[in-house]
Formats: sequence, C-alpha cells, structure tokens
Amino acid sequence: QLQLVESGGDLVQPGGSLRLSCAASGFTLRHVAVGWLRQAPGKEREKVSCISSSGGTTKYSDSVKGRFSISKDNFRNMVYLQMNSLKPEDTAIYYCARIESCMSINIVPLFWGQGTQVTVSS
Repeated sequence: QLQLVESGGDLVQPGGSLRLSCAASGFTLRHVAVGWLRQAPGKEREKVSCISSSGGTTKYSDSVKGRFSISKDNFRNMVYLQMNSLKPEDTAIYYCARIESCMSINIVPLFWGQGTQVTVSS
C-alpha cells in the first residue's frame, strides 16, 4: 500500500526551528517528486515546497523562501522539511505529498499523508 506519514510537528516559539519528516512506504522516493503543502485555519491551502525525483531541483513559495529547506534521503526513503525562523503565520497542518513534478511551485499532489500540526506561538 502506498503511504506517506508525516511527523515532527510541535508547538514552537516564534524565531524557533522545527524539522518535519515524511516516511514513504510502498514505493521508493528515488523516482518520484515530493512536495509539502500546508493548510491553516481560515486560509487556502498553500503549496510550500517541492523536490524533484533526483533531488537536484527544489522550489519554495515566496512566503518560506530563505527560511525553509526541503531534502530527501533515498536510503531511508524519507523526505524532510527544515523550518527556521518560524513565524506565527507558519501555523498550519503540514502535509507531505507525492506530486506530479517539481517544475514549479504550483505542484499537483497525487496523494498525501495525514498531516502534522505545527503551531508557532509565544
């Protein structure tokens, strides 16, 4: 069965850092592109970041560029989202998704996991 399981979400203070993990099962990450999306209460779903199948291409939304970094570990079949300089507006449920491609930040999710909650607050 194809599965993506996010973890690492937590309550963190503004300016802090957090690393989200996404464990893939049922398929290998070596040959697929993966992305992160987030959904905040009262806001539209936002496409946050993506990484190509090779890992050679990454994309970020303007709101997180310079603060977030996506990476993948093909050996462990894991995808990560390192989040630094967190702001209250980063508060959302974060989802890892297998995507069509990482040609641009306008990613198209094929399927995703259950999400993990990130709360940035004092």
